[in-house]
Amino acid sequence: MYIDNIELSSPVILAPMSGVTDLPYRKLVKHFGAGLVVSEMIASRAMIVQSHQSMKKSAILHDDATGACVQLAGCEPKVIADSARMNEDMGAKIIDLNFGCPAKKVVGGYSGSALMKDEKLAAEILYSTVKAVKIPVTLKMRTGWDDNTKNAPIIAKIAEDAGIKMVTVHGRTRCQFYSGKADWEFISYVKKSIKIPVVANGDIVCFDSAKEALNKSGADGIMIGRGAYGKPWLISQVAHFLKTGKKLPDPPLKEQLVIVLNHYDDMINYYGMDAGVKLARKHLGWYSSGLPNSSEFRAFINRTVNADVVKEKIQEFYSSI
Repeated sequence: MYIDNIELSSPVILAPMSGVTDLPYRKLVKHFGAGLVVSEMIASRAMIVQSHQSMKKSAILHDDATGACVQLAGCEPKVIADSARMNEDMGAKIIDLNFGCPAKKVVGGYSGSALMKDEKLAAEILYSTVKAVKIPVTLKMRTGWDDNTKNAPIIAKIAEDAGIKMVTVHGRTRCQFYSGKADWEFISYVKKSIKIPVVANGDIVCFDSAKEALNKSGADGIMIGRGAYGKPWLISQVAHFLKTGKKLPDPPLKEQLVIVLNHYDDMINYYGMDAGVKLARKHLGWYSSGLPNSSEFRAFINRTVNADVVKEKIQEFYSSI
């Protein structure tokens, strides 16, 4: 699978997720063989003023092009274009535009999935961003704003005409948020409307859902988001399954401990001890979910602020299983 002239090692992509797909997590998932990893959504205007938070979010992996995809959100064509150019100058190899975020604070600013209600503004953003950079620009969106305005095929065609190189569709409308079931079949209408690669997203959490999503959508690839919580190895497992039909087991607990400790150390080194400990809590909660005595483990780490003590507790927890 290609994005313009960039070849992906597999058709399985890590979704951009706010507060989750930071640099340490993307490094980890990329290590497991994801075809592409995408940064957290970054507000374009914040990027222009180079806020500390935005610069952290836009930090990229320099190992190869597929580790350097930055997602931008906003509603001002020139600001988004300028932000895209800035990220290109900092080493980004792919710019992804967010027309899909359903969060009220994003939609309230007329960004994210709100842009699907304004095809004219959407087109201006797509054209201006593609024109501003020499690297490929991709788009992530939903099926539409609500059930009465499922215009993803129209937006996709506008995007292709503007020079967008790949489109990802989350199989829900904005008004659904994350309720109900993703409509993978509707994504097939997007696939039929354009010639550039289409990626299916939404409710892809295991081997069988990955295969079903591809079959129903006819998409070229899939994007996994929440299914990868606490399972950074899932994307490589799914890629292997789609290629060979074989379902690889999860890593044994001894290997999982090494993965968790490396991820934890990366977060501490990247954010510093205080912020690193706090930000690591959700990941440690996901990693431990379903394991014996995990509720006691989570209760302990959620009230502990000393980074070394948390690390000792991680080792103790996994050694006791």
